[in-house]
Amino acid sequence: MDLAYGPEYEAFRQQVRDFIAAHRDKAPRNFGVNRPSEEALVWQRLLIEHGYAARTIPKEYGGYGAEPDILKSRIVAEEFSNARLPMGLSNQGISMLVPTLLELGTEEQKQKWIAPTLRGDVVWCQGYSEPGSGSDLASLQTKATEDGDDFIINGQKIWTSTAHAADMIFCLVRTEPDAKKHEGISYLIFSMKTPGIEVRPLVTMTGHAEFNEVFFTDVRVPQKDIVAGRGQGWFVANATLKHERGMLGDPNAAGSRLKQIIELMETETMDGERLIENPLFRDRLLKLQARVLAMQFHGLRLLTASAKKEDAGIARLIVKLQGCDLNHDLAALAIDALGELGVLYGESPHLRAKGTWQHRYMFDLGLIIGGGTAQIQKNIISERGLGMPREPKPAKA
Repeated sequence: MDLAYGPEYEAFRQQVRDFIAAHRDKAPRNFGVNRPSEEALVWQRLLIEHGYAARTIPKEYGGYGAEPDILKSRIVAEEFSNARLPMGLSNQGISMLVPTLLELGTEEQKQKWIAPTLRGDVVWCQGYSEPGSGSDLASLQTKATEDGDDFIINGQKIWTSTAHAADMIFCLVRTEPDAKKHEGISYLIFSMKTPGIEVRPLVTMTGHAEFNEVFFTDVRVPQKDIVAGRGQGWFVANATLKHERGMLGDPNAAGSRLKQIIELMETETMDGERLIENPLFRDRLLKLQARVLAMQFHGLRLLTASAKKEDAGIARLIVKLQGCDLNHDLAALAIDALGELGVLYGESPHLRAKGTWQHRYMFDLGLIIGGGTAQIQKNIISERGLGMPREPKPAKA
């Protein structure tokens, strides 16, 4: 069996390496929090120009316009990971809204929003969960009532990442109050600067406010800013969620974290011995390495299905559960490798890497809940993927 990439792909690999050698000094040291830094914006545009970000997005919408190629995507990810360089921006707009608009948006919506979103000029947030509608998202109560050519929105969203820094929101609202709960929802996009929107930060156990509550009071939005039509919001929302789960289970990010942990274990010592030589730590590392490799090859399976325009089925459904659990376990190994320094948080002269691993450990624990809890993900896998019966609902009194 010949597993070589072949001359065409090795030539492409050399192109990627040449780009990295020529431009690695332009890689951002600070990507920015919530909004991309100026360094990150310059880097993103450079990557798009050369086809290492937005690679298969059509040129007329601001992408590079390349044909899908599984091996070239893999080579780009490998070379950037080996060089310890960041790839392009990944956020709710780029990773979730853009593919949704490509699939379901109008030509006007594609032309207006995809290019500035890809460049990082427009930052988006996602208005899905509500205080009484998290796991049962279809029960959401935020309402949009007709008023001429507009909708008037009233209600509340919660756990809205980046809302305090976002320019725009893609938001689920109930436009058909008399329809069944899944059929009465619409998917709207509108500015976060619209009068009547109030954002209140929510501080998590990381000590930072990554999430927010968002309140809508008589918010006026043009009806033309609906995606895929009235009452189609549940269908559109599931298209977006598919991409969100892929973003949260990014195998390239897991591979980069694994490399960082290996470097950490090659330098940290216990009783004068490098941790990489300790059989207990090495055993944990190898088990995690196997899971990362499995996740990366699984990612190739999904890329293949996407290129062939096939439904990946259950393969797609396991990504979020697999990725969030793995990222948390990777952070846990790093915390243990730091020994007594691993319990430090906040300001300390002994803090390593500015407390990155401690923050990741707590934030990744939250992501096992956010974006659909692990328990919900298992239900989705069993019911939609394996065809098992739905959990029975309690009898009405």
